[in-house]
Amino acid sequence: MRKPTGSEPGSAGEAGSLRTTAPPEVVTREATPLSTVVRVRSLLPSLPPAERRVAQRVIDDPEGVANSTITELAQTCGTSETTVIRFCRAIGFHGYPELRLTLATEAGRAQSATGGRVIGSDISPDDSLEQIVEKVTFADARAVEETAAQLDIKTLEQVVDAVVAADRVDVYGVGASAFVAADFQQKLHRIGRVCSAWSDAHIMLTSAAVLGSGDVAIGISHTGATVETIDALEVAKSKGVTTVALTNFPKSPIAEVADHILTTAARETTFRSGATASRLAQLTVVDCVFVGVAQRTYGSTRKALEATFEAVRGRTVRPDRRRR
Repeated sequence: MRKPTGSEPGSAGEAGSLRTTAPPEVVTREATPLSTVVRVRSLLPSLPPAERRVAQRVIDDPEGVANSTITELAQTCGTSETTVIRFCRAIGFHGYPELRLTLATEAGRAQSATGGRVIGSDISPDDSLEQIVEKVTFADARAVEETAAQLDIKTLEQVVDAVVAADRVDVYGVGASAFVAADFQQKLHRIGRVCSAWSDAHIMLTSAAVLGSGDVAIGISHTGATVETIDALEVAKSKGVTTVALTNFPKSPIAEVADHILTTAARETTFRSGATASRLAQLTVVDCVFVGVAQRTYGSTRKALEATFEAVRGRTVRPDRRRR
């Protein structure tokens, strides 16, 4: 569970939360199980229709694809073997044998990670509440783990550098992404960074219109196809602003107006479309950016956290007022 944010004493923003003097450790980042499925899912909207059918089959049944010949897969998807080969190359493989081997290996790792149990994230009408809890928590955990595994550290570093150097940061998002934008704004504001979060289409556009070359504009959209967010980022880019997109699909329309693209790896299902696993994945990336900025500005951040903690410390119920 994520720690509470906001003005709550004891939250992640509490003074002392950045206390770490130990030298950094070198961490080896390895691909998580089914990382190929994550990559295929992120590229799905950008593929041609025939290749998209193959991609959807890989997403729905990676183990079945690993056990199928190229002819069987082509027939199942109503396409040709040539299309299957094109699909393999589009997602970074030399050919179908390499894809089969990788899927089989990753499926084996996934089963080991779950103790041989098969946990899907789709909720069926017959699921018990216990099964729902298991599926929801499993999907949420996977979204965070897979997002971390595929996050481009070089791009993340560039975004952190841009935010640290920015005179002002504006964050755009509508719907569920608006809550993520507000979370990021609150975090940066608490450490003394000038940041605003906007979700109204008109205000987003007017905000972008008055930004300058020393500013940063961040657009958050799970699909990468939200018109309001894309338009605001496009206006900001036209003003010479450094633009950042946070999306699940790196080849989506929002990428065309972004200087830097940060990606998540969340799978949404029937009851969770666009608002849950994707939000957690977005919050994970936002937290990485925030902590990176806080680390780069350690001295001023510590002072700001201590000042804001002191300001809200008295806004809690005293022990003598609690019910016995």
